[in-house]
Amino acid sequence: MHKQQPDALLLNSKIEEWMRWDRNEKTRGEVHTLVTEGNVAELERRFMSRIEFGTAGLRGRMAAGISMMNDVVVIQTSQGLSNYLLACQPEVKERGVVVGFDGRHNSKKWAHFLAAAMIRKGIPVYLFTNVAPTPFVAFGVKHLKAVCGVVITASHNPKQDNGYKVYWDNGAQIVSPHDKKISQSILESLEMDDASWDISGVLTHSLRKDPTAEVEAAYFDELSKYVQYKQQNSSCDLKMVYTAMHGVGWNAVQSCLLTFGFPPCIPVKEQMLPDPEFPTVTFPNPEEGKSAMNLAIKTADENNLSFIMANDPDADRLCIAEKNDSSGEWKIFNGNEMAALLGWWCWHCHQFKGSYKPADSCYMVASTVSSKILLSMAELEGFNFAETLTGFKWIANKTIDLENARKTVLFGFEEAIGFMVGSLTYDKDGVSALGVLYELAAYLNRQGKQLHQQLETIYEKYGHHLNNNSYFICHDKEKIKHIFTRIRTMSGAPDTYPEELGGVKVKYVRDLTTGYDNEQPDNKAILPVSSSSQMITFTFVNKAIVTLRTSGTEPKIKYYSEIRGTGSKLSKEELSSSLNALVEAVINELLEPKKNQLLPKSE
Repeated sequence: MHKQQPDALLLNSKIEEWMRWDRNEKTRGEVHTLVTEGNVAELERRFMSRIEFGTAGLRGRMAAGISMMNDVVVIQTSQGLSNYLLACQPEVKERGVVVGFDGRHNSKKWAHFLAAAMIRKGIPVYLFTNVAPTPFVAFGVKHLKAVCGVVITASHNPKQDNGYKVYWDNGAQIVSPHDKKISQSILESLEMDDASWDISGVLTHSLRKDPTAEVEAAYFDELSKYVQYKQQNSSCDLKMVYTAMHGVGWNAVQSCLLTFGFPPCIPVKEQMLPDPEFPTVTFPNPEEGKSAMNLAIKTADENNLSFIMANDPDADRLCIAEKNDSSGEWKIFNGNEMAALLGWWCWHCHQFKGSYKPADSCYMVASTVSSKILLSMAELEGFNFAETLTGFKWIANKTIDLENARKTVLFGFEEAIGFMVGSLTYDKDGVSALGVLYELAAYLNRQGKQLHQQLETIYEKYGHHLNNNSYFICHDKEKIKHIFTRIRTMSGAPDTYPEELGGVKVKYVRDLTTGYDNEQPDNKAILPVSSSSQMITFTFVNKAIVTLRTSGTEPKIKYYSEIRGTGSKLSKEELSSSLNALVEAVINELLEPKKNQLLPKSE
């Protein structure tokens, strides 16, 4: 008789365990089909490793198996989270948890599974009845003084994905060690019974409240403090086209426009309401450029309008586009360009406020892979600039630390079109940023100026900051590991990074995966180090910076680059040519896309 190998026995036991737990006929059917077909490779991918719970919570493809997003994983995660809250938050049964969801497949059901898990433990739940922008959940935690918040969303990911994003009691995303402790609690809370699947009484339970009306009223009341020119806004000549990208932003944006006094906008009707199929876009992410913005541009052209604003599906990101009055060409602004505009505007508005605070008590914050335009502004204007790791959890928690030290944070951003104006929410917020940026555009319009012209004015004052950012797709984790290991051992020994790329000498290397940083006297990085993600930054003698990193939520190797023209005699064109040549060298010499079969970003 043939004896089964240990791995086969383990796989079979995990499948049997899953079938004992799962009550969803669709996902049970998926597993049954894979078993019948003898698809061992796919079964191993689904069952031999668990989807990782990190500081971003969970995000992955919706399918059967413990490595995917599905009913079983969401229930187990919620059981683990509720047990962790009971263990470390003494007031959890008084203060409760805020729960929201977007318009993706399964989001509402999973929010109800989450709420049910909390209620079974006696934890009150502020569960939104309908879809809600992610910023409303973050704001709701702060406003309602809850101990935690969760939103079921995969933000701008493809339609096959969903996620589980967690906020702590300060209103910011969780940071370590909470992620590791929650992950451990999940592993200790895997068992499920009939009660785990019962969501029939969630909406009417005495421990459940709908926070929608209170949170929205408080949010827009707080947002009104950021309005500068409400009377002038009411007669704004700059009409705007808006797209929600098949997401949840439409109702919130209408309220935002009312708060600022703007007239109604023209919606992209095909993308106005939530649709989990995202039928008009391949990737529902306005950051992708024209491929995602085609319908908005078409709507604007049909209405003879020159300004577009777009949210991603959960409305925490913002993108804008403007038609040049002279050339008639559309420009889609990237995150760094929008940050230059918003940073300048936030400083401009702050100086004219009645409660003006001195520059040395004010801060702007950005992630390390974002443009250093705010640093250049800070150096000239006298306010402070703080740099954080990539991810808004770091920007938000840094903001909270600064506010606890009685400092004022005017603005924070990351280049992936995420913006935090003031501290209305301790996360990126595409709704408030939309109102503030629209007011800036209207202000310029009254002066006969467009945003691209103001951007040039900013660069003329603070120096050109040119960027070349993109990504490659790679689904092979071992291949990614090999690429970065090779970069770290170019001479065969550890910490022997390339000394020159594209003919330009490398001045400093900072590796936040290993903790190496030769700009520091002891070669040890100051920013936090994480061995679970890849991130290497090269600083060159020509003032260029290039960072290579992996994404925490998508199968991507991303590259970010910038060259600062501050103090340089080179023209904008010369700076751009120098940067592009350097980036091409970094890609070809370090990533080797052809050899490693990396898929470039598709325009």
